[in-house]
Amino acid sequence: MTDQTSQIHPTEINLHSKSRILSISFSDGQHFDLPCEYLRVHSHAAEVRAMGRPEVGKENVNIDRIEPQGNYAIRLVFDDGHDTGIYSWETLHDLAVNHERYWAEYLRKLEAAGYRRGAAGDAAATGRQRHARILYFAYLAQYLRKESEEVTLPAEVTDVTALLGWLRRRERERGYLLADESVRVTVNRQFTEPFTRIDDGDEIAVVPTSPTPPPPPKAPRAAPEHDG
Repeated sequence: MTDQTSQIHPTEINLHSKSRILSISFSDGQHFDLPCEYLRVHSHAAEVRAMGRPEVGKENVNIDRIEPQGNYAIRLVFDDGHDTGIYSWETLHDLAVNHERYWAEYLRKLEAAGYRRGAAGDAAATGRQRHARILYFAYLAQYLRKESEEVTLPAEVTDVTALLGWLRRRERERGYLLADESVRVTVNRQFTEPFTRIDDGDEIAVVPTSPTPPPPPKAPRAAPEHDG
């Protein structure tokens, strides 16, 4: 560990409970979005290390509370009852910058143990139909000719980014109205991030970021014809 690494500390920590994501910005300017499952299975708590095998069945685990531990760490209290994990700034930074490598190693351990990872009870993962109510505000209601609708969500629509992409494809020539930069999305009356999960029964509102609609995209110019 270098002196520079030891001085790195979080400048902002935000829990996105619905998406089960812990967002962390560090003093070195880097930002990371870490799944709660990843943090849970990589807890440094003594009882977890003593198991000698990977933690399993944590696909839907969430964080209940974040408790400061002086000026050097936080304690993450998970909703499965695990509350002894202390994450120092060094540990958090290590887990963040090595996320892809550590996660790949964890998946290899699961495979070696014969465990097939899944999301028990997750409708999107099990193939069960998911339904949502979508509300359209301001000029969207006029241009799309509806103020609300009940939809069956395709399997690939698991977060806000995928939802907007699906809506744009479905609306075809009016899809430009739903460009990422032109709208904000709320889920169950809470503003979202692009990675916010979409679940069965959610109420989704699509709100323009401007009182005036964006201009339609210009049609491509036809290539000039040339005489043979």
